[in-house]
Amino acid sequence: MGERDTDSMSWFQKLRQDELLGKVIANSAHLFSANSISLALSVIQGILAARLLGPAGYGLIGIVMQFASTVNGVFSFRMSEVVVRYAGEYLEKKENEQAGALIKAAGLTEATVSFLAFLVVVLAAGLATRFIAKTPGVQWMFVVYAIGLLANFNTETSTGILQITDQIKLQGTINLIQSIVTVLLIVGAFILKGTLTFVLITYLIGKVMMGLGIFIMAQIHLHRKLGRGWWKASFASLPSFRELARFAISSNLSATIILVFRESEILWVGYFLNASAAGYYKVAYNIISLLSIPADPLILTVYPEINRLIVQKAWPRLRDFLRKITTLSFAYSMLIALGLILFGHWILLVFGSQYVIAYPALMALLVGIAFNYTLFWNRPLLLSFNLPVFPLWATLMAGLLKVGLAFPLVPRYGYVMEGALLSLYYVVSVGLMAGRGMQELKRRESPV
Repeated sequence: MGERDTDSMSWFQKLRQDELLGKVIANSAHLFSANSISLALSVIQGILAARLLGPAGYGLIGIVMQFASTVNGVFSFRMSEVVVRYAGEYLEKKENEQAGALIKAAGLTEATVSFLAFLVVVLAAGLATRFIAKTPGVQWMFVVYAIGLLANFNTETSTGILQITDQIKLQGTINLIQSIVTVLLIVGAFILKGTLTFVLITYLIGKVMMGLGIFIMAQIHLHRKLGRGWWKASFASLPSFRELARFAISSNLSATIILVFRESEILWVGYFLNASAAGYYKVAYNIISLLSIPADPLILTVYPEINRLIVQKAWPRLRDFLRKITTLSFAYSMLIALGLILFGHWILLVFGSQYVIAYPALMALLVGIAFNYTLFWNRPLLLSFNLPVFPLWATLMAGLLKVGLAFPLVPRYGYVMEGALLSLYYVVSVGLMAGRGMQELKRRESPV
């Protein structure tokens, strides 16, 4: 017994003394605390909005917001990943000219696709109203909320900049500020019995604040890192266009697949069922997002570190790092999961007694979401290994399986089945990607 305790203490002591893990946790801590408060405020927003609008109104708001995000994601090249992968490597090698050119190209590309996404939302608003929202006279809501896409014209590139300059904690601060403003407006709407329009505008204000805030902070720290004339860097210093295009396009396709099959759940429920079902599902999905509180900061801080270790070819260190962060993520995921199993009914009751029936959907979602956040490093590892195509095929296969089963099952068994199918998607796709990443690590560890 004593020997086991000594081993346990030794293991925890090693975790505490690990400089790389300590750096990741320190950078994540600020994001974690800020995001925890932000999520708490978001939960308050959700509770008040759900009570104020009812399942149908709350579901409609969710559909409008998700539609804009999905269209934007279809055009997105996930520029934060491009910036971390290439500009991060250039900074590691002190090649500031190339880093500046890469960031400029990423920013201009993102601004262009953001404008295109806005136009598509405007043009497709009528179809979304008819086939997804299934609520006459709400076409204007899709158009108004799409303004947020224009305000977030550089959010992905800016997030990548904050990551490679070790300032990603600022994202948490900005998120916290916009959450405070949004919740105050929602509280006002609840007290004054505000309308659906007021709630929509409130969420739009939060989105605009987030996009512009991240952009401003990124520019400040980029100027400090590369100098004020960084944007004059010539595109001629970039690597072959083919290499960049391959990475960006595969990231775009992968992001599109993720959006269609994983992050557009509210749209699928609206399509297969109705806005009320979308409202119940949205509440369950919001609660399950508690698992993202510790995971999202880790994802943002771990990716650059994984990339650095691979650039340095520090294979044993990388394997040890992955083992430790997996152990850490498994521990907190299981703790939160247990809390949701025991207290899920009461949490749903806070949103309103009518939402308690969403508990089975909450449990169905829990399995896959917990699995995903335990192995959250799966995709960043493959991207850092310059294997951006494998996540594309893994998510595509899992997504086609999910949607193929959804057409016969969801109309028959309801939104609980949608939650179960999403969990199946996570287990299949994340399992495949994590396995492929570890296989590649083993191959590179082996002597030639």
